[in-house]
Amino acid sequence: MLRQIPFLFAILLGALVAGGKMPAAESPAAIDAVERSGAGTEKLTVRETTSAGELQAAKKSVVVIPVRDQIDTPSLFIIRRGLKEAIEQKADAVVLDMKTPGGSAQITLEIMEALDKFPGRTITYVNDEAGSAGAIIAAVTDDIFFAPNGVMGAAELIMGTGQDVGEGLKRKMNSYLAAKIRVFSGERPVRSDVLEAMMNPEFELKMDDKVIKPKGKLLTLTAREAVATYGDPPEPLLAAGIAPTLADLLREQYGADGYTVRILEVTWSEQLAVFLRALSPILLGLGMFALYIEFKTPGFGVFGITGICCLVVVFLSNYVAGLSGHEPLLVFSIGVLLVFIELLLFPGLVFVALSGMILMFGSLIWSMADIWPNEPFQISGDLLYAPFRDLGLGVLVAIVLALALARFIPRGWFFTRLAVGSPISGSAQVAGVAPELGVMSGQLIGRRGFAATGLYPTGQIEVDGRRYEARLEFGSAPPGTAVVVRRKTDFGFIVDREKDGS
Repeated sequence: MLRQIPFLFAILLGALVAGGKMPAAESPAAIDAVERSGAGTEKLTVRETTSAGELQAAKKSVVVIPVRDQIDTPSLFIIRRGLKEAIEQKADAVVLDMKTPGGSAQITLEIMEALDKFPGRTITYVNDEAGSAGAIIAAVTDDIFFAPNGVMGAAELIMGTGQDVGEGLKRKMNSYLAAKIRVFSGERPVRSDVLEAMMNPEFELKMDDKVIKPKGKLLTLTAREAVATYGDPPEPLLAAGIAPTLADLLREQYGADGYTVRILEVTWSEQLAVFLRALSPILLGLGMFALYIEFKTPGFGVFGITGICCLVVVFLSNYVAGLSGHEPLLVFSIGVLLVFIELLLFPGLVFVALSGMILMFGSLIWSMADIWPNEPFQISGDLLYAPFRDLGLGVLVAIVLALALARFIPRGWFFTRLAVGSPISGSAQVAGVAPELGVMSGQLIGRRGFAATGLYPTGQIEVDGRRYEARLEFGSAPPGTAVVVRRKTDFGFIVDREKDGS
């Protein structure tokens, strides 16, 4: 079973790598083909269809992010990841292709803040529903367009169970959200009033002496109602226009051949990332514990592979969650390489492995921090709180497992799996402190032997024709070096070089 653990992790790593990636550039014709087929944009198989001439600098680069079903953590993950990739690719516009009944207020606030970080144009295409939280998110984008049958509104706060929020909490949240909307939507008092009417049943919306929404009801707008004009000069109530399809919207805004578009595919990987992100402290703890066991045993095997796989799963879940780019994984890989160099090529060069561990833990913290590519990096408590919290919990999990190993496992079946019981060179038996040798090993303290393998600083010693796992407390020693057994640990013996007269 232990040998299957790395294989199972490899399957999980491959699944995460395969899911949730930004497809290649799409041409307007490709979007038309998808929409005519009825597939929509919920899940697209993307083909490279853009010619070299279409990729001229004059063309606008557009990224489409589908917002489907309930607004929850997976929605945040895909929007945040899509926005960061759009920033890195210097996209001119991001379009939220929205069809949602609403969702979590807290997630909504995080999505609003993420949208505010994108420097280009943001557009919401109501295709064909933006209810509750979806209406609030749409309100902070630069422009709103409707499908002909699109509706938007009914943004009153309710509990996740569907029950009404208490009046006191509702007033506080409405006031906070209204202020946030005013900040994010800029100088658009009419839009703020429309959103207030969608959120607050006691607010009356009146334009040009016409009561659009009386008190006691929540406002929900159809496409035609949203584009109706009021005031002098006349301005649309909420929406900038109506477009039959997403492709029609983009052609209207940028011309038939004036843009390239990338559509972010919604996959199951976001759901998996939610689960793995919640398990990050446990995965970190298991990874560190497995590496600890690997350092305590000679060679490199199942525990080292399992530990590295656990940490890589954390990296990939952070990437799918839109937190990490590829750079932290590159730094982590360099750290792992340095540790391998220490273990396999130059054992005893402590500073190589130490440098590798520093790079590994530093890249772990980096991968969990919500860093945006278009903002200067500034170390702050808000930025580092979550990474250090998860890392601290992971260290705690590793310590608890290590203590449990030292206290209980030597008496159980698992220790016999760890201890190598097969003969070496036909006559000398490999043994640490397995239970059947516990009494005899206690009599070895003070005995003399020699290093059967190199001690860098761990390896094997031979005493009276029998081999044991051992570690030099200081320095290293080549094979054949005379040693003295000083004390016993759960993983073998601590030895010193034998000195003249000792």
